[in-house]
Amino acid sequence: MLLHCLGVAAGGGYPQWNCACGGCRRARDAPGRSSMHAGLAVSGTGERWFLINATPDVHHQIAADPSLHPGPGPRDTPVRGVLLTDAEFDHTIGLLMLREGSHLTVHGTSAALEALERHFPVQGLLSDYATIDWVAVKPGEPIDLDERLQATPFVTGGKPPRYVGDSELTEWELGYLLRDVVTGGTAVYAPTVPRWDEAFAEQVAEADCVFCDGTFFTDDEMRHQGTGSQPGLSMGHMPVGGSGGSARRLAELPGRKTYIHVNNTNPILDENTAEHRWLAELGIEVGYAGLEVEL
Repeated sequence: MLLHCLGVAAGGGYPQWNCACGGCRRARDAPGRSSMHAGLAVSGTGERWFLINATPDVHHQIAADPSLHPGPGPRDTPVRGVLLTDAEFDHTIGLLMLREGSHLTVHGTSAALEALERHFPVQGLLSDYATIDWVAVKPGEPIDLDERLQATPFVTGGKPPRYVGDSELTEWELGYLLRDVVTGGTAVYAPTVPRWDEAFAEQVAEADCVFCDGTFFTDDEMRHQGTGSQPGLSMGHMPVGGSGGSARRLAELPGRKTYIHVNNTNPILDENTAEHRWLAELGIEVGYAGLEVEL
């Protein structure tokens, strides 16, 4: 199984277009520090690739990864589909960029696909531009992506996108357990982790590699930096730091641990900060575009 990290930034990217926080200023001054939105490309064989989420940067992400380049024919592409973790804008806007006539399969929960039909009508918008199969996934049921790669979705949270409003549906946010049936290698990709409960702990317990929600270092990070008023937990993201944070739980796991979906306000994006060094001491890395893992 091949895993290619396409970016790690949450929400508005890094730097965020309208933000002058310390992190965004540093990213503008040193563009090498910047990052595209969080996404992953995964393949069992290296021939057919599937994107986990379609970000606003998806065309740049494909261009930056030679494994995803089209050819040999003028419209042949190794990108065969998308696994959605939710229906948030930063994970679905890229579907509009993948409209140039290719045949793709998009997997998501029934709630997410309904949102993309009724509230943010991507399905209708794309119907005249590309052939897309919209496939509802069921948590706990494996999806065979190629002859050796399986993806099993599991629920991480029940928060709908703000554009949906209140909803009676509950299966909004997913992680994916990825398994190579030949090597036995496993990886988890979970960009939204509101709590580290027993169900989530079971999914990551024996994984060879975990890509985990690293949105905020502290719950009140945005308020302290003057970039917003909402606590991280109210947005569906548990903090990285602190006694109840995800880092201490990640550090206990046996496999490789990588933070993704990191907000522009989070100091772990800067390798010179104490927070970044603390993670390194715990054996946890911060992801980056171009990171490749083979399991």
